[in-house]
Amino acid sequence: MFVDRVVIEVSSGKGGDGCISFRREKYVPKGGPDGGDGGRGGDVVLRARRDMDTLYKYRFVHSFKAENGRPGMGKKMTGRDGEDLVLDVPCGTVVRDADTGEIIADLKEEGQEVVVARGGKGGRGNARFATSTRQTPRIAEDGEPGQTRRLLLELKLIADVGIIGLPNAGKSTLISRLSAARPKIADYPFTTLVPSLGVVDLGGGRTMVLADIPGLIEGAHAGAGLGHEFLRHVERTRVLLHLVEVRPLDGSDPVDNYFRIRRELELYSAELMGRPELVALNKCDLDGWEKVLERLSRRIGRRVFPISAATGFGLTDLVRELARLAGIS
Repeated sequence: MFVDRVVIEVSSGKGGDGCISFRREKYVPKGGPDGGDGGRGGDVVLRARRDMDTLYKYRFVHSFKAENGRPGMGKKMTGRDGEDLVLDVPCGTVVRDADTGEIIADLKEEGQEVVVARGGKGGRGNARFATSTRQTPRIAEDGEPGQTRRLLLELKLIADVGIIGLPNAGKSTLISRLSAARPKIADYPFTTLVPSLGVVDLGGGRTMVLADIPGLIEGAHAGAGLGHEFLRHVERTRVLLHLVEVRPLDGSDPVDNYFRIRRELELYSAELMGRPELVALNKCDLDGWEKVLERLSRRIGRRVFPISAATGFGLTDLVRELARLAGIS
């Protein structure tokens, strides 16, 4: 199951208490204080992993705690530090404070880490409090408490190309044709309920990652349909592949449909409007596609790639141009 938004609670470890102890040896009647310091509490760390693609592991377990530091001991022995707790998340995870909304980290790269809760300091033992005028101190510090925070983890898929368009434009068919991904495909709205990634082999050891973004509808920028749940995944892509259907099932105009989706992107994020975009007219195995292609090209003022995800027509040129726009050489 794909889970891309969870709230968890993390707690770092408490610092160990300092020790009150006095040196006792035969023939040493005044050995003095020798209580050691407590150990530091463990931190809570989030680490990005490229081999994870969902936050599902945090769906049912929401509370995580690092180990406490151990108390100090006699002979000025410091207590052991608590073990850090490392929680793995997928690359592309944005970490926010769930209460304030503040962004703590944006974990994009493999192995990138952030400490989200620092362990408490260990308390000082009584050996630390000895002075020339206070030679037998009977005091020690308690360890500092750890931190507890509520975190909102939000996954934004990272891909070279994000495929956008209305439901049933053929995005799932295209990604299954170009890669080994096998998304669910059928002729009804919102077939794709979760984003899926596909990797295209470009040859020579080069690959290109495609993200099949679920179909958008009018009002998506305000949360209609799948709305914000998946629009945010578009933000991570280098290039947008806008798929337009030659003959929509609802009888709508393909050219108008193009501008409807562009409007939703603009209302959601003006920055997305400046993202490189390649437009492809899909299902060009149907009659009359040439007239639609001519109208669409004229209205948007640039080249539109005619393709058929079902038959493979035009896909070679499409992939070559996508790789060029994504800077994959």
